[in-house]
Amino acid sequence: MSGVNEIRSAFLNYFAKHGHEIVASSPLVPRNDPTLMFTAAGMVQFKNVFTGVEHRPYSRAVSSQKCVRAGGKHNDLDNVGYTARHHTFFEMLGNFSFGDYFKPLAIELAWNLVTKEFGLPAEKLLVTVYADDDEAVDLWKKVAGLPESKIIRIASDDNFWRMGDTGPCGPCSEIFYDHGDHIPGGPPGSPDEDGDRFIEIWNLVFMQFEQLESGEQIALPSPSIDTGMGLERISAVIQGTHDNYATDMMRALIGQVENFTNVDADGPQSASHRVIADHLRACSFLVADGVLPSNEGRGYVLRRIMRRAMRHAQLLGSRDPLMHRLVPALVREMGQAFPELVRAEGLIEETLLLEERRFRKTLERGLGLLEEAAQGLGSGDQLPGETAFTLYDTYGFPLDLTQDALRNRGVAVDLAGFEAAMEAQRERARAAWAGSGEAATETVWFGVRERVGATDFLGYDTEKAEGVVRALLRQGEEVDALASGESGLVVLNQTPFYGESGGQVGDTGTIAAPGIRARVTQTEKKLGDLFVHHVTVEEGSLRSGQPVELTVDHARRAAIRANHSATHLLHEALRLVLGDHVAQKGSLVAPERLRFDISHPKPMSDEELAQVERLTNALVLQNAPVTTKLMAVDEAIESGARALFGEKYGDEVRVVSMGSYPEEFAPEGAAKPFSIELCGGTHARRTGDIGLVSIVAEGAVSAGVRRIEALTGDAARDHLTRESRNLRTIAGLLKTSVEDAPTRLASLLEERRKLERDLAEARRKLALGGGGGDGAAEAVRDVAGVKFLGRSVTGVEMKDLKSLADDAKRKIGSGIVAIVGVSDDGKAGIVVGVTKDLTERFDAVTLVRAGSAALGGKGGGGRPDMAQAGGPDGAKADAAIEAVASALES
Repeated sequence: MSGVNEIRSAFLNYFAKHGHEIVASSPLVPRNDPTLMFTAAGMVQFKNVFTGVEHRPYSRAVSSQKCVRAGGKHNDLDNVGYTARHHTFFEMLGNFSFGDYFKPLAIELAWNLVTKEFGLPAEKLLVTVYADDDEAVDLWKKVAGLPESKIIRIASDDNFWRMGDTGPCGPCSEIFYDHGDHIPGGPPGSPDEDGDRFIEIWNLVFMQFEQLESGEQIALPSPSIDTGMGLERISAVIQGTHDNYATDMMRALIGQVENFTNVDADGPQSASHRVIADHLRACSFLVADGVLPSNEGRGYVLRRIMRRAMRHAQLLGSRDPLMHRLVPALVREMGQAFPELVRAEGLIEETLLLEERRFRKTLERGLGLLEEAAQGLGSGDQLPGETAFTLYDTYGFPLDLTQDALRNRGVAVDLAGFEAAMEAQRERARAAWAGSGEAATETVWFGVRERVGATDFLGYDTEKAEGVVRALLRQGEEVDALASGESGLVVLNQTPFYGESGGQVGDTGTIAAPGIRARVTQTEKKLGDLFVHHVTVEEGSLRSGQPVELTVDHARRAAIRANHSATHLLHEALRLVLGDHVAQKGSLVAPERLRFDISHPKPMSDEELAQVERLTNALVLQNAPVTTKLMAVDEAIESGARALFGEKYGDEVRVVSMGSYPEEFAPEGAAKPFSIELCGGTHARRTGDIGLVSIVAEGAVSAGVRRIEALTGDAARDHLTRESRNLRTIAGLLKTSVEDAPTRLASLLEERRKLERDLAEARRKLALGGGGGDGAAEAVRDVAGVKFLGRSVTGVEMKDLKSLADDAKRKIGSGIVAIVGVSDDGKAGIVVGVTKDLTERFDAVTLVRAGSAALGGKGGGGRPDMAQAGGPDGAKADAAIEAVASALES
């Protein structure tokens, strides 16, 4: 049991044998502590258990928690590589009791583990206790048999742990290992305690009090245990070294660096090997937990770690990108204990490769400028802050790299000057932005963004997290609080809520804290990376600076994710069926449906729609994983990724891939995913999560643009179930089978059309006097020396009035015909026909307008031999006919 992996397993198994639940490490991005940038201790995931907010089915737990200390109040970045025990990434072994056991068993378990299981000699160990903790002193004497000289009382807060200004707290007891007098350093509490001889290997926290705002400490009803042992430290001790970087795991990673660079790992450049090995772990685990390099927040810290390692790769003479080539070695060492490394191996490699390619260009340019600017500076001098800021702002060369590059010369950076230059730049940006046209209408967001920074989006990996309220707005003005019943806008430091963009609607859900509840009705993005939550406070008062729990509406988000992934599959299916001219022209991804606009010159046929639907559902049935990669825009496009309409892309983009081509559509050459698109939205985990895709509508939006509407999952199934039920009902009414219903319905419709034609013909005959007599002739009278036939009819379609007039003209041979048709709703239409021999004397348009006026209408139109008009008053039909007759006489 000497390897790091074996030591981890031994620790977990030891406590499992003593009734502890082995709990997997929580992510490096805390979901339940918004005050932390990264998880930096094993107890973080149990914070709410200790405070009683959360209850779990076990009262004892053990874990190996992955931790990062490289940002915020926990920042060891600058020391990494130059000391024996500083790391950006480390594992914290810990056992926990939630009101189950307390000091006696905690001390007994700890002592037996280090002396019996790990085999450390008792004479090499000593402990510290809080100065007033007599109980712990007595227990160490009793359980471990330690003499008074090996139990050191510490009066400072180094041995008193607090969760915060208020809340659980208690004394600590630390176990130290003595590496021997050949290593400089004194015991804890001595003037030489910072040396390397005495190393703390385990901290036992006895949570037994609650700190009140008044300053008083009261006893907790259920005292608890929280311990922390650095895996790297204990491994070094067990392996007989005081140097964490000499352990088997770190030597394996350093050995890979040595192999790729051909530079001695134990030579003058040993620090660079250590930096690379340590930072490789931090970068890889952060990417595996959903953090990607950016210029804000956690992404910026990741970028700093990456670029610091890449700078040291350059110092080792590596001409080509190095970091991504080390990932397989890390996966071999740690993948079994942390399967997320295995799952994300491809993403980690591509992210590191992309970042190093870009950074090498920045590094080459920045180092040249720095060398020029630092000429003549020696040990104890300072580089002007303005110069450092110019390197950062103009050339993208980070401040910490400037400091690191000058470190060996003993040259510092004027940090006050750097901050002054930074502030001056902010003022210039603020002035420029405030006058930038339409953007000036929301100037409030620029001030908020500048003060609180970008919102860290956690929603790719979780739908529940904690955040801190950074800003509140009501009616466009910042406020300190939103009271119950009030609506407003909330900005937090981090959020799992997706902000509306790229066609995908924003998330809804809840913001809560003890005694407080607010409903999130919409989420949107301002200035690209400031997430704004529209809320209505339902209970309590929401205040700025308040920690809150954020919960996305899971069912709604799941439906949105399915619809978004379905949109990608539909896009490619449409291109395959209709042709490469198809391009997205807009989209809406909502929980209940999806809408997709494409460029296409004509309506899609039923067969085309059916083929697109079949192809899309074939991809759904593949149940293929939906993968996400971070790439440069140009590389993404070169790889075949499609850019979506309406999205704005930065230098780096998320590339979403899913599915594989069915054989009949497979492109020539190397296989590639069915769909590859640049997209910042949320997606299903696998295509099978979509469930089903049903196209429900296709139609025109504008010239050359068609709109597809579709449903997925339960909505699609419900839609198809309704259609199937309606079809069965129709078949029943037709007294036939479902299969024969279309044929039977077509036959009935044809019969109906024939009957309608026969009925119309009968009505025409009846309207003109029909039957055997010559009714039309009987109705003819002489007006102004010409034959005039006027008649009002009912039950005749208005479109048939002209054919009635034509029939009447043929029957009278020469003359004028006026037919008024009265509809069921009391309106009327009038047609006037003039036989050809009379068109030089009489104009049908003039005559029909006279009739229309009598019906209460205006105008009318047509030809000299046939014109038509209408009016609202069908009761005046006879008056309209007489008006035409009068017009003949005038």
